[in-house]
Amino acid sequence: MGREEGKSKILIFGGSGYLGNYMLRASLSMGHPTYAYLRPIKPNSDPSKLQLHHHFQSLGVTLFHGELDDHEKLVAVLRQVDVVISALAVPQHLLQLKIIDAIKEAGNIKRFVPSEFGNDVDRVSGLPPFQALLDNKKKIRRATEAAGIPHTYVSANSFAAYFVDYLLHPRENHDQVTIYGTGEAKAVLNYEEDVAAYTIKASTDPRACNRVIFYRPHLNIVSQLDLLSSWEKKTGRSFKRTYVSEDSIVKLSEILPYPDNIPVAILHNIFIKGDQLSFELTEEDLEASKLYPDYKYTSVDDLLDICLIIIQCAALPYPDNIPVAILHNIFIKGDQLSFELTEEDLEASKLYPDYKYTSVDDLLDICLVNPPKPKLAAFS
Repeated sequence: MGREEGKSKILIFGGSGYLGNYMLRASLSMGHPTYAYLRPIKPNSDPSKLQLHHHFQSLGVTLFHGELDDHEKLVAVLRQVDVVISALAVPQHLLQLKIIDAIKEAGNIKRFVPSEFGNDVDRVSGLPPFQALLDNKKKIRRATEAAGIPHTYVSANSFAAYFVDYLLHPRENHDQVTIYGTGEAKAVLNYEEDVAAYTIKASTDPRACNRVIFYRPHLNIVSQLDLLSSWEKKTGRSFKRTYVSEDSIVKLSEILPYPDNIPVAILHNIFIKGDQLSFELTEEDLEASKLYPDYKYTSVDDLLDICLIIIQCAALPYPDNIPVAILHNIFIKGDQLSFELTEEDLEASKLYPDYKYTSVDDLLDICLVNPPKPKLAAFS
């Protein structure tokens, strides 16, 4: 399993969840045979769940259906793959102990990436509700190590799309924004697509074996006030700031019932305490944007631009909104090159090598002499 050579069979737990969906797409886009272990569809299951499973299959994902306590089924599935990535949600974190037991018995897994994707659990601490979550993740780390399983721990800090929506509510028509604490503490906001892409890369990279990999690109280090200021400049609007004190957040974490107290404790840790940047990375630490310098990540500023375009697109009537959405997909998201072609795919210029196609450079030469008329009919 080389750094970039060859492909690995990647199995993802929690593939139907928020982050797991990104993981499946990232794995497929890099050409890895991709598998998902999902709960069985039952007669009373939500129809949307069945549709989602069919969608995964249409993308090329191989589905295994089973429960996490079905040890024999887990072992049988694991023996068919190389890499295991868990994107299980918080309530299921300790169920990963069952996955670890199965990996140990299977004996063939080259890498296990447990469900973390937040702060480095061995370097930070939090209010009791958040600390309990961190402690569960520590248990998974220690169990993985005790079992002698090759692993990569991912400290992805914060999900950018989630927190931009949570902090700014960009799709809502409002003039007020809540600031937690002073708003000056720095955090690291990484776009979910990038978190998934970096994770897939690291899961097959020998350099990341038995290591923690941090996602801390310098363009994604921002405070709440930085974020709001950038949004005001882009939108040309001013927002009233309503501050919630640290004491109020701490009090809420104490009086709210479980699990409502967890998000409050997380807000305190990230945006008031600033724990994600409470320690410096050393030369011994792995940082994703430096480990994979050729990968173009989405900066926070880029993400705000995407939000702005989506808002503008939503405001336009049909069919005027279609070209805007296409521009976003092609020139901002870069979706046309978001996946690699495999040996099974047909590429026209290789299939018909004798045909002389018009290159972009040729087309620019044509434009100098006889510019083609813009084609608008497709959108009307």
